[in-house]
Amino acid sequence: MSRRFVLLDRDGTINVHRHHLSRVEHMELLPGAASGLRTLRGLGLGLVVITNQSVIGRGILDEAGLAAINRRLADLLAAEGVALDGIYHCPHTPDEGCACRKPGTALAERAAAQHGFEPGAGYMIGDSVCDIEMGARLGATTILVRTGLGAGYPGPDIAPVRPDHVVDDLAGAARLIARLEAARTPETHARSLTA
Repeated sequence: MSRRFVLLDRDGTINVHRHHLSRVEHMELLPGAASGLRTLRGLGLGLVVITNQSVIGRGILDEAGLAAINRRLADLLAAEGVALDGIYHCPHTPDEGCACRKPGTALAERAAAQHGFEPGAGYMIGDSVCDIEMGARLGATTILVRTGLGAGYPGPDIAPVRPDHVVDDLAGAARLIARLEAARTPETHARSLTA
C-alpha cells in the first residue's frame, strides 16, 4: 500500500492568516502548528501544502516573492524539526476559472502524481470552505481547524459540504489523525504499544 498523505492549507492553518500575505517578515507560524506537523510526520504521513495565492494574479506579489515567503515557512518549520514534501500554489484570481484554485483538485492531483499517493486515502486540513470542498471532491477525510478563517466557523452546516471533523488547531488535527490511524491499523498500533 502506498504511503498516505496529509494535504494542508497554508494561511490560517499552518501560519497566521494575513490578508494577501506578501512580505517575508509577516510569515509567522501558528501556535502548535509545528508540533502538529511533527506528530503527523511521526505517524509516517507525507505532508503537502495546497494553497490559493491570488496575490500573484492580483499583481501584489510575483513568483519570486512567493518563493521567498515559502522558503521562510520552510525555514521556520525546519527550526522546529519539520520538513514538508512540497508546496503547490494556484496563482490565479477567483474570476479566472482555473482548475487549480481550491476547491478545484488539479494541484492535489499533481502532487499525488509526483509523490505517488492516493489523495482519497489521506486527509485534508484547512480553515475554509474551499479546503473542505476540495478534500471532499478528492474523497479525503476532511478536517476543519478553528484558526484563521475557521475561527468564524458557525457550525456543521456550511455550504456546500460539511467537514468530517472540526478541531481547534493543527495540533488538535494531528491528535485526531493519530487516533484515526490507530483505528485504521489496530494490529500495528497494538504491536507499537508492546514493542
